[in-house]
Amino acid sequence: MLEKNKEWIREKIDRILPKVMKPGRYVGGEWNIIHKDWEKTDVHTAFVFPDVYEVGMSNLALRILYDLLNSYEEYLCERAFAPWPDMEEKLKEERIPLYALESFRPLKDFDVLAFTLQYELSYTNILNILRLSEIPLRSAQRRNKTNETTDSNKNLVTNSNMNTSLEYPLVIAGGPCAYNPEPLAPFVDVILLGEGEEQFPAVLGIIKEGKEKGKSREDILAELVKLQGIYVPEYYDFTYKPDGTIKELKVNKNAPSVIKKVIIKDFSAAYFPEKVIVPYTEAVHDRVMLEVMRGCTRGCRFCQAGMIYRPLRERSPERLIEQAEKAIEATGYEEISLVSLSTSDYTCVNRVLEKLMTKMQGKGVSVSLPSLRLDSFDVRIAEQVQKVRKSGLTFAPEAGTQRLRDVINKGVTEEDLLRTSEAAFRAGWSSIKLYYMIGLPTETYEDLDGIVDQAKKVLEVARKEGRRGARVTVSASSFVPKPHTPFQWEGQDSPETLKEKQEYLRKKMRDNRIKFIYHDVGTSFMEAIFARGDRRLADLLEWAVQAGCKFDGWSEHFRYDLWLQGLAEKGIEPYFYANREYSANEILPWDHLDSGVSKEYLLEEHKKALAGMVTPDCRGKCGHCGVCPDVARTVRFKG
Repeated sequence: MLEKNKEWIREKIDRILPKVMKPGRYVGGEWNIIHKDWEKTDVHTAFVFPDVYEVGMSNLALRILYDLLNSYEEYLCERAFAPWPDMEEKLKEERIPLYALESFRPLKDFDVLAFTLQYELSYTNILNILRLSEIPLRSAQRRNKTNETTDSNKNLVTNSNMNTSLEYPLVIAGGPCAYNPEPLAPFVDVILLGEGEEQFPAVLGIIKEGKEKGKSREDILAELVKLQGIYVPEYYDFTYKPDGTIKELKVNKNAPSVIKKVIIKDFSAAYFPEKVIVPYTEAVHDRVMLEVMRGCTRGCRFCQAGMIYRPLRERSPERLIEQAEKAIEATGYEEISLVSLSTSDYTCVNRVLEKLMTKMQGKGVSVSLPSLRLDSFDVRIAEQVQKVRKSGLTFAPEAGTQRLRDVINKGVTEEDLLRTSEAAFRAGWSSIKLYYMIGLPTETYEDLDGIVDQAKKVLEVARKEGRRGARVTVSASSFVPKPHTPFQWEGQDSPETLKEKQEYLRKKMRDNRIKFIYHDVGTSFMEAIFARGDRRLADLLEWAVQAGCKFDGWSEHFRYDLWLQGLAEKGIEPYFYANREYSANEILPWDHLDSGVSKEYLLEEHKKALAGMVTPDCRGKCGHCGVCPDVARTVRFKG
């Protein structure tokens, strides 16, 4: 029956592909794709990225876990992505359930659907994918259901996980937003907290054993929760005070009261794919990505990634060179990107760049560094990576004055910016992009004036260096308070205030040499609501999906009017989540999820922020954040 389903879907897909944009998103068959025998594997997983194909195929977690899981003889991992609206309509018209690209099997035939939570505004896509897969949205609805469903035309009969104990796929989620998944909690069976390279295979091992012994879904969940880093939301219940804040978290079964994240201790030896899939259609990041290190020691107080990915661990230069050579040979890509939260902080960056350029320049392969800091920028590095193709440089001062940079603990100065700009213009660059945030805690209009002044000072440096045609792009995003950061207690500026600040900057930067771009206030507002939200937002999410919300991270599809309508209909006060200051004494929706960084450390950093006090890079002096006792201290290589 499963083979019949697969062929039925393939035949219908072939007929509708000429009617949709970018049909290459939906056909599979790419170079280095992995096909495994369904009948000869024990656990079948679909890694589902809740955005379009070209975005998902650029995701490093997908590349790693897809190859890792398929390296096990007993496991199968395939891929699925959110269909663009034109394809969604065709799928509905033809009554085709959403399918995986490798086998064209319906997603509901898999044992596991694994979602990555990269961005809060992808949550509606997750629910829409479940709906298009004919899978009940809520975890509670996926219990005690008959396996067999038939479409109204009786063309397709599916029997999900036939001859197994799983009636519907287990819906699993991980990624940065997993550190507060509460708005999604009623829809997800299992949350993976931490790094999946070691954790995910262990999860599949328990599911394999459960299938072999005919265990129920509930019995499998009870076994999974015994693993470190596994959060089963249905085992936890919240009660609330009259003012809306959390009164108590009750833990059921034998679940842990606090879930601790999983950390890979030997990052240099961590699994990394030698062959990655090369898409037929252009991806956002169409290149080899080498992860040079994981974690960050800088301590920027707004940055969630810098907190949850601690401690810093580096991959050895020898391992990176080996991975680069194998990846280029296996893919034919013409660019290598050295990725991390701050690649120029990698201890051996010069050594690795020199070796890579020596080996790759003759092949026409370029090397890029997507993340450069002003205080660790080396023009020699930039010249090395742009020998093959020259592009602009991007830096992130984040704030326009030193006072505010001290508040956020950015650790760079205006002198760093001007010195770096001078070196870049002198070396031949004529384009620089500067990233800032507006709405940061304690921000004043003097800080906004500082953004304008810095852009003009950079242009003046260009003039002195003879770069009269130089251009500066200023990008201003809106501050969003994130869980597990020192600013998790701070509120976001109201949408009205953020719009006023954007307009203030726009008027101040009327200069044809300066390009000013800024983010939509509505999307930042909704992002803040879900970033700091709790389970009471689940009804809003479900309402929004039924009302047609999807691809909310795409400006052409974001429906702010619908979201405001949904908030009103569900009686949710958005300012309660986005704009109010959370009390230091209240229970936060994510307090039971342990990122390794202690709440005491975050509170102390919050106090220091409001006092304008800086915390040094913990590579020089330990900040006692709480992470290092659980893992070997920061690993660095000499170079």
